[in-house]
Amino acid sequence: MNIIFAGTPAFAVPALELLRRAGHAIRAVYTQPDRPAGRGRQLAASAVKQCAQTHGIEIRQPEKIADEEKRLRADAPEAMIVIAYGLLLPPTVLAIPRFGCLNVHASLLPRWRGAAPIPRAIEAGDKETGVSIMQMEAGLDTGPVLAQARTPIHEIDTAQTLTDRLAHLGAETLAVTLERLVRGEIMAQPQDASRASYAKKLRKDESSLVWSQSAAALHCKLRALNPWPVASTGWRGKTLRLWEVGPLEAGNATGTPGTIVQADAAGIRILTGDGMLAITRLQVEGGKILAAGDFLNGYKLAAGDRLGNETQNPPAR
Repeated sequence: MNIIFAGTPAFAVPALELLRRAGHAIRAVYTQPDRPAGRGRQLAASAVKQCAQTHGIEIRQPEKIADEEKRLRADAPEAMIVIAYGLLLPPTVLAIPRFGCLNVHASLLPRWRGAAPIPRAIEAGDKETGVSIMQMEAGLDTGPVLAQARTPIHEIDTAQTLTDRLAHLGAETLAVTLERLVRGEIMAQPQDASRASYAKKLRKDESSLVWSQSAAALHCKLRALNPWPVASTGWRGKTLRLWEVGPLEAGNATGTPGTIVQADAAGIRILTGDGMLAITRLQVEGGKILAAGDFLNGYKLAAGDRLGNETQNPPAR
């Protein structure tokens, strides 16, 4: 097939690689303009742009995709593949490809439409997620679905590990879906809008943990916020970033939420509103990410210390 590919982050790269290896003709790659990144705020190319450069694929980086309508018509694509591109496609562009514009969305639609389906699924405690290959239309992730593939959400999954897994699952599902679409073996199924939920974009101010919540809820949130914006809490006037949490532990420990009850190489165990969490990797502001044991070698964090602030962490009832 003649394909136009539109994507920006690393999540889209496995699909671009697989389509190229499968013999599809990638006429051009659309990706976001280079943006400032890192401490030096130097312009950086997107992961998709870097992949396209490696393979000598034409790269296009318009500020507005609507301005590309004439050029896209000249490309005569049979399909346009859109994966986390970051720009809305107007109806005039959606109508150009013969088989339409296909989106790889990281959820089992209609659950978790929107910008952050992976962390929101973890945060909500979902046991399963997956990818949907959707025929795009004007609404936000409302188009009919051509195919889905499922994967469990494990207790150790973070948003990063799940993103990596879904990127490859999405690529494989997309490749099979394109083959079936060309052969006329597949028909898109409309979504049940009554079952839809919305995955709003993550905000930096969501990072602060409220220890009066349950251990189960905090366990999910901490994993959902890795790698960004990363769960955090206060400690002696500093901010601790909490990167990794151990398995949920059974027990009926009581006391003030946010209180450390044990701190050793196995983890820093903290009381919550219901149960206890064991933090296994953490970072003090300005410092390195350390395993709990290494952190305790350098910082005097001990049983009885309080994390967070008292207005956030009222005593458990």
